[in-house]
Amino acid sequence: MGRICKVVITGAFNAGKSAFIRTISEIPVVSTERRVTNEVACIKEETTVAMDYGQVTIGGRLFHLFGTPGQARFEFMLDILSKEADALLLLVDSTDRSSFTMARRILRRLRGRRRIPFLVVATKQDGRRAVPPEEIATALGIQPPSSVVPCDARNRQSVRAVLMRLTEIVR
Repeated sequence: MGRICKVVITGAFNAGKSAFIRTISEIPVVSTERRVTNEVACIKEETTVAMDYGQVTIGGRLFHLFGTPGQARFEFMLDILSKEADALLLLVDSTDRSSFTMARRILRRLRGRRRIPFLVVATKQDGRRAVPPEEIATALGIQPPSSVVPCDARNRQSVRAVLMRLTEIVR
């Protein structure tokens, strides 16, 4: 077996973090999903309250995938899970411009600490109102714009392509 890589997957509520991990994990996903009890219950029935965890081996590299909760009240989990992380994936719901605000807040938070290689992942690109990755890059101030990659978090090949791209920037 090659190198082990700890990857934190973060983003706003409903960006596709849990789906991303469930789609690619080679082990049963450890999940801390609970019933939604507030105003977001109309969007989905359950939400992550601590973390999701899965594993996948790609190109001889074992990825430990840690997904953060997406609700603002659980933002502290990003600090806990990103300790000693090798890389980070920031998932952005391409169909929900309001999620860009949280993505910007996460980026500011990341820039204020040690340098973790990251990619911004534009999920839900198949949606009618999907913002193109280049526009998301502009909205988030990401350079180069190619650092924002499209992904369908429910499609194994799409998720695998994101992780392959991540191997290009992680030592």
